[in-house]
Amino acid sequence: MSAKIRCAILDDYQNVALSYADWSPIADRVETQVFSEHIADENALVAALGDAQIIVIMRERTPFTASLLARLPALKLLITSGMRNASIDMDAAKSHGITVCGTGSGGSAPVELTWALILGLARHLVTENNALRESGPWQSTVGFGLSGKRLGLIGLGKLGQKTAEVGKAFGMEVVAWSQNLTAERAAEYGVTLAASKEELLATSDVVSIHLVLSDRSRGLIDAAGLALMKPSALLINTSRAAIVDQPALIAALQNGQIGGAGLDVFDVEPLPVDHPFRTLDNVLATPHIGYVADGNYRTYFTETVEDIAAFLAGQPVRVLA
Repeated sequence: MSAKIRCAILDDYQNVALSYADWSPIADRVETQVFSEHIADENALVAALGDAQIIVIMRERTPFTASLLARLPALKLLITSGMRNASIDMDAAKSHGITVCGTGSGGSAPVELTWALILGLARHLVTENNALRESGPWQSTVGFGLSGKRLGLIGLGKLGQKTAEVGKAFGMEVVAWSQNLTAERAAEYGVTLAASKEELLATSDVVSIHLVLSDRSRGLIDAAGLALMKPSALLINTSRAAIVDQPALIAALQNGQIGGAGLDVFDVEPLPVDHPFRTLDNVLATPHIGYVADGNYRTYFTETVEDIAAFLAGQPVRVLA
């Protein structure tokens, strides 16, 4: 019997990759090894993965740069959860003969987290919950009611559309803007097209970002944009950190220039222990868990098994590069 192919599963923080799918269809050919702890150092990654022919990665937790790919000569198949991963150097993968495949996703988990952040900030849930647990004051805050307020969406794709639906259910006025969004397209979802990005930022009570990170969207909300926002306004980012100028956002929060921020994405992940976002009172932050939900995980890992089986059969599916 020939030796089994080694498959490494990276950044399985909850140690659930093997339980959210049936791996038995490939068990006779593939030996899996799960890494639950994040490995940031490239040399350590090479030492851990050097003989792996298949590597499974979760979103963009571990970047696969040209440098790293060049040091993994055994690698033949790289699978990412989702059908897009900006942290993989696709050209380098192709040059080394590495097939890159993706998976689908399921449900509206990022939208659900968007609203968890909005509601958590608006109703001061952390402050009030901590006070209750610690026998502190019984009621110390006044909630930021959403009905009648303006929700401004930066981006009106699939996730932005679902976010708009919830906003309307709360009685909010919903406006949206992106570089290519038209009034007709916005109207299809009962949303008003903002005259400009600046107008949206200046008039919205809650601003939520729903864009893919690209050269056009990087730094889209900068210090000047943040200065336009109401001092009571909330900024929500469950998309990608780099869409917002991070030093400018920190300064705006430290100075009370905006009311608060709900954040699930960061320039460096895991977030450094001394980062201001960990201690600012007007920040509600979560450790990039927008997509971390049971429906997504079942889809990710079930289709990962399918990707591996198809590759071994010489007919790869969901090929990205």
